[in-house]
Amino acid sequence: MCDTMVALGLATRNGEVLFAKNSDRQPNEPHIMVRIPRKKHPAGEKVQCTYIEVEQSEITYEVFLLKPSWIWGCEMGSNEYGLNIGNEAVFTLEKYAKTGLTGMDMIRLALERCKNSLEALNFIVSLLEQYGQGGNCGYEKKFYYHNSFLIADLESAWVLETAGEYWAAERVKDVRSISNSLSIGNSFEKAHPRLVQHAIERKWCKSEHDFNFAQCYSDSLFTHFSGAKSRHTYSQSALEKNRGQIDINFMKSILRSHHPSLEGKQFRRSSLKSICMHAGGIIGDHTTGSYIASLSKEQCTYWLTGSSTPCISIFKPLWLVDYNKIPFKEEEFEKALAFWKRREQVFRMILRHQVPELPAYLEERDQLEEEWMQMAQAMEKGNHNEMIRIMENAWSQEEELVSRMLAENQFNTRRLKGSPLFRSYWRKR
Repeated sequence: MCDTMVALGLATRNGEVLFAKNSDRQPNEPHIMVRIPRKKHPAGEKVQCTYIEVEQSEITYEVFLLKPSWIWGCEMGSNEYGLNIGNEAVFTLEKYAKTGLTGMDMIRLALERCKNSLEALNFIVSLLEQYGQGGNCGYEKKFYYHNSFLIADLESAWVLETAGEYWAAERVKDVRSISNSLSIGNSFEKAHPRLVQHAIERKWCKSEHDFNFAQCYSDSLFTHFSGAKSRHTYSQSALEKNRGQIDINFMKSILRSHHPSLEGKQFRRSSLKSICMHAGGIIGDHTTGSYIASLSKEQCTYWLTGSSTPCISIFKPLWLVDYNKIPFKEEEFEKALAFWKRREQVFRMILRHQVPELPAYLEERDQLEEEWMQMAQAMEKGNHNEMIRIMENAWSQEEELVSRMLAENQFNTRRLKGSPLFRSYWRKR
């Protein structure tokens, strides 16, 4: 489960495009940060994706990926042109293929080969046609689904939603969010040539006049139990109500939000209705990584946690300049893994109620984030030396806070709270 959102320049406080996503996966599934440089490839080369090989491109662009550790592709990411893409699991009436490209593979391939949102949209559609989508995307247990995508560049954005080989695409006007449900109805700019006719043949609608993509193609049962309606309604409504005032802090607040029934209880209860998703009991999905991109022609700035559970995690600034410490190179897999796992220890401590001074920790976190935000805003755009200085300061301060949290609380009494089912779930993990 996931939630992805975008606000174009006319809807934001400073005129930049803001793109944000929470990646919800199995809680023990590491979500790592990887940066891969621009590369040239020999003619005829193939690239091994998660399950299948595809033709390699002559040139692949520099990319920054936030990805499940075991999957070739990524849940969200950016490239050297400021193109950003995130995907969602969606549940449809079309069959799920046992192999093919995962939605995450398609994101990485598009980021490596495309410069803008429309080019990426058309490219992902071509991948669907040539290779198809499919393959198990579950970590602890098998999980098959189709994909929707939110694709944004410095000026524009598109939503692409799929059901097997069928698809529809909608241009974003100002603000848009997607979740684990088809959301495009009967208004779209592009679509599979047989999208409507196929639905008529399957008797999902009677004619073109009563065709609605989401209503016709959705698996209503799985979609309902995904909690997508609650999350999508909240995020879309929040974006619409705050048009013209949306900024980084507002995007953070959405990514950190909980359903009203969970607020204050998130470390002893679970809910699929929260954008900051907490696992437990029969609910197996948890937010394992969070990301916000601020995109403009002058400068692209990224804010990321590199860790799970955004309600307690720390968003750090990142610029894709000549700096080799953060994020990690593809060959530095063990370092990337260790970074996520170390911060996961903080969450598990909080979950076990080992941190009596949690409000003080959160206050210090908020102060650090505000300091870094002010530094980033005051910085002369394009000043690479200043970018590196701010990053080194922010990421070292975050490491210091994480280390202090682990050291000060490691011997405190551990006590999981919540229902027996909730406690049993987390003991097993």
